Amino acid sequence: MASAAAPGHGGSAPPLTVQRGIVKMVLSGCAIIVRGQPRGGPPPERQINLSNIRAGNLARRAAAGQPDAKDTPDEPWGFPAREFLRKKLIGKEVCFTVEYKTPQGREYGMVYLGKDTSGENIAESLVAEGLASRREGIRANNPEQSRLAELEEQAKSAKKGMWSEGTGSHTIRDLKYTIENPRHFVDSMHQKPVNAIIEHVRDGSVVRALLLPDYYLVTVMLSGIKCPTFKREADAPEVPEPFAAEAKFFTESRLLQRDVQIVLESCHNQNILGTILHPNGNITELLLKEGFARCVDWSIAVYTRGADKLRAAERFAKERKLRIWRDYVAPTANLDQKDKQFVAKVMQVLNADAIVVKLNSGDHKTIHLSSIRPPRLEGDSTQDKNRKLRPLYDIPYMFEAREFLRKKLIGKKVNVTVDYIRPASSATETVPAFSERTCATVSIGGINIAEALVSKGLATVIRYRQDDDQRSSHYDELLAAEARAIKNGKGLHSKKEVPIHRVADISGDTQKAKQFLPFLQRAGRSEAVVEYVFSGSRLKLFMPKETCLITFLLAGIECPRGARNLPGLVQEGEPFSEEATHFTKELVLQREVEVEVESMDKAGNFIGWLHIEGLNLSVALVEHALSKVHFTAERSPYYKALLAAEEAARQKKEKVWSHYEETPVEEVVPVLEEKERATNYKPVFVTEITDDLHFYVQDVETGAQLEKLMENMRAEVGSHPPVEGSYAPRRGDFCIAKFVDGEWYRARVEKVESAAKVHIFYIDYGNKETLPATRLATLPPAFSTRVLPAQATEYKFAFIQVPQDDDARADAVDSVVRDIQNTQCLLNVEHLGPGCPHVTLQFADSKSDVGLGLVKEGLVMVEVRKEKQFQKVITEYLNAQETAKSARLNLWRYGDFRADDADEFGYSR
Repeated sequence: MASAAAPGHGGSAPPLTVQRGIVKMVLSGCAIIVRGQPRGGPPPERQINLSNIRAGNLARRAAAGQPDAKDTPDEPWGFPAREFLRKKLIGKEVCFTVEYKTPQGREYGMVYLGKDTSGENIAESLVAEGLASRREGIRANNPEQSRLAELEEQAKSAKKGMWSEGTGSHTIRDLKYTIENPRHFVDSMHQKPVNAIIEHVRDGSVVRALLLPDYYLVTVMLSGIKCPTFKREADAPEVPEPFAAEAKFFTESRLLQRDVQIVLESCHNQNILGTILHPNGNITELLLKEGFARCVDWSIAVYTRGADKLRAAERFAKERKLRIWRDYVAPTANLDQKDKQFVAKVMQVLNADAIVVKLNSGDHKTIHLSSIRPPRLEGDSTQDKNRKLRPLYDIPYMFEAREFLRKKLIGKKVNVTVDYIRPASSATETVPAFSERTCATVSIGGINIAEALVSKGLATVIRYRQDDDQRSSHYDELLAAEARAIKNGKGLHSKKEVPIHRVADISGDTQKAKQFLPFLQRAGRSEAVVEYVFSGSRLKLFMPKETCLITFLLAGIECPRGARNLPGLVQEGEPFSEEATHFTKELVLQREVEVEVESMDKAGNFIGWLHIEGLNLSVALVEHALSKVHFTAERSPYYKALLAAEEAARQKKEKVWSHYEETPVEEVVPVLEEKERATNYKPVFVTEITDDLHFYVQDVETGAQLEKLMENMRAEVGSHPPVEGSYAPRRGDFCIAKFVDGEWYRARVEKVESAAKVHIFYIDYGNKETLPATRLATLPPAFSTRVLPAQATEYKFAFIQVPQDDDARADAVDSVVRDIQNTQCLLNVEHLGPGCPHVTLQFADSKSDVGLGLVKEGLVMVEVRKEKQFQKVITEYLNAQETAKSARLNLWRYGDFRADDADEFGYSR
């Protein structure tokens, strides 16, 4: 039995000092710990043992490190005595007198409930209930001892407590200090509140609890938070972290030896995680709100009362810089409120974790989604080393993630809450440099986009150091979404084969484009997604059904050209080119559109019409005075709409029409009404005939200028010969090339296969050649196309149809080469056409029509045109064709093949 006694005193004793305190803890039925009031930190405390009585000892666990030691059980009625005092005294104010102090410093005295000695005498109450007895050998020689003796006799008579019949074995607890399978034990509780008594507080967030009614003594860590702790090192005193003692006192003063309920939520490394419920509140949230604790990611997910409440409590303390947050600076502290939270329109999705938004000011801003990481290549990739990586199509699930965001967000207004600004970082060996990034939570219709992305397994959540506050304000929801995605095997977490996107990029690939053109023409309107906008009228499209990328040029309009980087100089863009690009981007970038392909150009770019939600983009650009109508629109069904839009824009005199001056009506009328064919033959020199019967000519009038330029250029190159191999050709560059005759000529680089095979075009003569780079050099600025434009102009014969059969076409080309190459002729432009003007050509001496001669020889067929002004010449051509047919010349040697075989042989009637 634990006993507490004070020696008897003879004679009169000085009055004992009455002291006050609050009961912090009941050690046993005859010992308590009393504390003072806190002043600037945890208060002082002292142990008081009750004089003259004894109560049963409580159970003790064997000391660790002593293998022979055994657990000591409760003595009968020891625990009921402790409980009697605990329920009566914990947290209450008492007064006490110290009657005796041992040499070891143990203090014995009388304890009264209340502020003075008139209150309930605790020792007497214990004796009266039969929960303690008078110490043996103490005589009742003063009123206090007489009163104890009287109360003890009454308790015996009433058979109370220890004086009842039996041994009192039913009052001995079956204490369980360890649990074999903590996880199973926690699961068996099904997160139902368990009655408990908090027996010890290790630090603010870790307690030792006695679970009732089965007397499990367990350590419980509060779910979702961590308080400052006491560092313990071998052979060194305990060192508290800042605010560790204050946090411990905060929890002790509210929970120690209180009746509580605990929700056992999880198990981590044999430690039980839980939430302690007290009638006065939830200690977990209180600790956070007072700045005594911080949220911890690894356990916040198991907190059953909502992680958002914990984050909100932590945020409350941070904003007020309470205790552990006294030096806290918010990640967005330097931002104005309008920059922290705003509504913006989504203009573009960048891969799968960032968007470009348009602010109310009209400015564009890139926003990165907080705390998520887009799909990326893991480990050793099977990527073809010779092929450039295309992240959108080559990284598994990147396309799905981008498409999810694109379909949800493009053109929509979203709520943006900036969580943090990631500062710019410089490049390392493994990580590229990053510019400053604004990271935010983006929501639409109450849905957090990042959370939706993660829940579908299309992004992962970034893990942070515990003290790293630069994270999403909804970080816990992101973690929960990721856990669900992993559990359900979604997206990146799926065990299925990853989706593969084989997307063919036929931009600039003339051969593939030619093969693909008829298919697109037959398809009529095809679905597409605008992937990139190069300029107002030039776009890159993704064709989902055909799974390919194409470059698309808007038909029927002439859009201002943008700035271009040319070798050695930057060519400025035409006026309003940037506005046109911006207009097209805002209207169609990453939107789903419909396209009608009409034709393609030499570079493999498709030409046609683009529609978005019923709006023709060509018409829209003209309507907004950002483009003019091109003559090629004449045959299109949209010509009237284009003309009407152009006329309206022209009247406003804005943008491309800002300097427009109306032409007098008198001058316009004759042109519109003209029914006669205009003939204005000019002398030209034919320099080259192509395999498709196009030809290049030089203007005779500027011939002298060209000769002089060539003479000066060769003199310049002769006096300063270029260093062989110093010129690195690039497609589109103007340069000089050494022809087979050993002379230098102006040229343009068409294609670079390798240093040994560079395809070039002689811009003053029209012929092409493949040369090694060593026979090329930089074009001196004094002889550039600004000084004298390229002299070779491409034309095509009007009114004739060139055979598509290779042999027949070769016959026609040979005849023309024989007759007119390197000779002077007379040229008349009849009408414009795609690619180049259509003309008639006459021999300089005889004035006979070269094209008509080809028809007469049966080498070509007539292209019938319906314009009235051409009917006279067309009739002449058709008569010549009939003559050739009758004579069975060349094409007609087997009669009129067109009725049955025209399609097969590549002719149209």
